[in-house]
Amino acid sequence: MKNTLLLLFIVAFASCKQASEKENTTPMPAEEVEAPKQVMEKSYPEQISKVFEAHGGLETWNAMHTLAFTMEKPNGAEVTTTDLKSRKAHIDMPNHVLGFDGKAVWLQAKDTTAYKGKPKLYYNLMFYFYAMPFVLSDDGITYTDVAPLVYEGVEYPGIQISYGAGVGESPEDEYILYYNPGTYQMAWLAYTMTYFTKEKSKKFNYIKYANWQDVNGVKLPKSIQWFNVVEGKPVDMRNEVVFSDVSLSKAKQEASFYETPESAEVVE
Repeated sequence: MKNTLLLLFIVAFASCKQASEKENTTPMPAEEVEAPKQVMEKSYPEQISKVFEAHGGLETWNAMHTLAFTMEKPNGAEVTTTDLKSRKAHIDMPNHVLGFDGKAVWLQAKDTTAYKGKPKLYYNLMFYFYAMPFVLSDDGITYTDVAPLVYEGVEYPGIQISYGAGVGESPEDEYILYYNPGTYQMAWLAYTMTYFTKEKSKKFNYIKYANWQDVNGVKLPKSIQWFNVVEGKPVDMRNEVVFSDVSLSKAKQEASFYETPESAEVVE
């Protein structure tokens, strides 16, 4: 009897052990690994792509984070600093500091001198003219080939830039970039100003781009020239703006640099 009970105990123990081993060897479900997100590269028409490339290329430009430049004004130096990713801005003037914190435009007075400009128009105006042609790679833009500009016997092919509804403060603005047919470097910018009327305009202003400098692998202007316009065409120089102390960097400014100071006025 004892031998029989012992045999039954051994058989039962072996059966439990085998069942336990089967449970422990059940394969675990494979861990789900999220597939890497594919970044879709934006494509551009051939001609504007060649213009970007002639100025250092979008890859080089997009690797940068901060652009700064200085302009000499009658009452002193004006230093513009812009975050290229967020387009936050900080403009240090002799009598004021003007900025954009990503949501609101602000103005801080340094003394009792009244600011006579339009802060919401000006905070990114000179940045936009200076950062040509790369700002013309922004989203919401339509590119159209147009008739060339003829100036002093040279034909400059043109690319018209127009914006979709709701893009920027003045989506009705239009730009025409004219480029050198041999080098593909930007040569002229024709633009309309609709900030005040909010209506499309047929009156184009002209800026000549002819003086370039290499800044960290990117060609940026040393100076730009506004021209008098007769019958819709540029005829002679009206004024010139010179840029100095230009900096193009991968480094970011401290977030507080663009924030609205407590003593500043938020511009409505």
